[in-house]
Amino acid sequence: MRRLAIPLALMLSVGALGVPAQATDKVTRTAECQGDWLPGTPTANDVMKGEISLVGLPAYKLGKDIKWAASPFRNRSWEFVFQSLRWMGTLVVEYENTGERQYLDRATDIAKDWVASNRYGAKGTPSYVWKDHPVSLRTQPLLCLSRHVNAGWLKESLATHAKLLSNPRLYKKGHNHGIDQDIALMGIGCRYGRKDWASLASRRLTGTVKLDVDAQGALMEQAPRYAVYVYGRLQVAMTNMKACGRKVPGEIARRAEALKDFIAHSTLPNGFMVPIGDGSAETEPKMETGTPKQKIRTYRAGYIFGRTKWGEPDSAYYSIRYGPGMKFHGHEDHLGVTYYAQGRDILMDGGFHSYEKSSYRYWTLSPEAHNVPIVVGAKFRPRTASKLIKSSYGDDRQAFKLTDRAYGVSRTRSVLVNHGEDLMAVLDTASGGKKVSSIWRFAPSFKVVSNGGGKVVLADGKFKVTLLQYSASCGRTGGQKVQRGGKLGWVSPTYLSKQPASVVQSPAAKSLLTIIVPGADSPKVSCSGGKVKVDGVSFSTKLL
Repeated sequence: MRRLAIPLALMLSVGALGVPAQATDKVTRTAECQGDWLPGTPTANDVMKGEISLVGLPAYKLGKDIKWAASPFRNRSWEFVFQSLRWMGTLVVEYENTGERQYLDRATDIAKDWVASNRYGAKGTPSYVWKDHPVSLRTQPLLCLSRHVNAGWLKESLATHAKLLSNPRLYKKGHNHGIDQDIALMGIGCRYGRKDWASLASRRLTGTVKLDVDAQGALMEQAPRYAVYVYGRLQVAMTNMKACGRKVPGEIARRAEALKDFIAHSTLPNGFMVPIGDGSAETEPKMETGTPKQKIRTYRAGYIFGRTKWGEPDSAYYSIRYGPGMKFHGHEDHLGVTYYAQGRDILMDGGFHSYEKSSYRYWTLSPEAHNVPIVVGAKFRPRTASKLIKSSYGDDRQAFKLTDRAYGVSRTRSVLVNHGEDLMAVLDTASGGKKVSSIWRFAPSFKVVSNGGGKVVLADGKFKVTLLQYSASCGRTGGQKVQRGGKLGWVSPTYLSKQPASVVQSPAAKSLLTIIVPGADSPKVSCSGGKVKVDGVSFSTKLL
């Protein structure tokens, strides 16, 4: 995974474009071309050989005459990255770094062919070519090329990009795409002395940032991993503003800084971000966030993050979801939990597979792909908000109570997490006499070794974890079903991956008290008189 770096400013000067440098000349390294805006693959030599590998998929042979409508993998992300031309930009960067003219010549040929073959609105031009994100991302390599190539076709194409970027009907306000649109529009505006474009980008950016990052620093796109991307892009935007002679609005600077705290809290003790929403378990935010003062943080945007210690891979960690209804990169995961303890993932979400329009992708968005309570016999109502109604904080124990009406009746979940003697306890109920069933998805490495009498034991080698279920009145609840594969037993920890995972589904009951004990296969448990005791840890069946 590429290290997050803060790209250099667009040192944009107003005036005529320079003529192409010769291979024997010392080539000026420009801010438009340098920085961390290029993907890890392909390399400049790959492009020169005519093979490009995008979004982790196998290499594609370009051929001498590039087929711009190509979609060899029927993958939307591949198509968008292909049309972004960032892979072409690697050639211009290599030209700046080596002075070898062959790289600039090939980059010019590719860009000129793209412009001729993909006229905006022309018959035969695929519609996705001119979608907001390819347009904004394509601007960077074209601006980079413009520093070394003085050509009317290139300047005209950038003007077309700017007109689309400035179109309010196409602007993605309150989203990372909008931030990229503003960066691109400001880049063109400053490059060619168009103060109207640069001013519009600056004005829009403030409004978008206020919608995308709340005052607590939480990203509103409902997938924490995008916070790393947004933070990096805001550094670019602020640096470019300064280079363009513009003052950075204080609100943008404050919220960008607050994002660092949110990124820290949403990062597991193992250094990877919790894979909530469209977030891969392999996202490692290699950036300096500092160490927050708090170990537990509740965000109004709909996140609760907690841990035992900072800086220790073996510490415990949990997340709980609630808040506004699903949007952007979110999933239907409200009231869902994840749990990490003793140096390993215990409970995981179904994960993020891809943006492809497939039945599996849509399943990963559904409640059944998360550790949530399901109201039996009731119809799910998508995009329903949920709220946190009660909480209790202690150094060694925290508890929370959440509720919503995602099934037309009140669905309530209480969560208790105990540290030191690690365990998680969850109480699920529904109003109106309805019964609930709960889903528990364990990390793929865990396999069931025993199941009976309301107790399920799973193992990863010698490491064991135990799940027990009771009613709120302490009656043991048996009849758990386990799937590995099938309809429920899957997880996608990384892009385009699909792995079988052990999923425990409870029987339907009016109340379900679930206890997860990591590191044990035979914990001493008692439940009576509204009190539970697990290996010396005591708590109420109501949890709080």
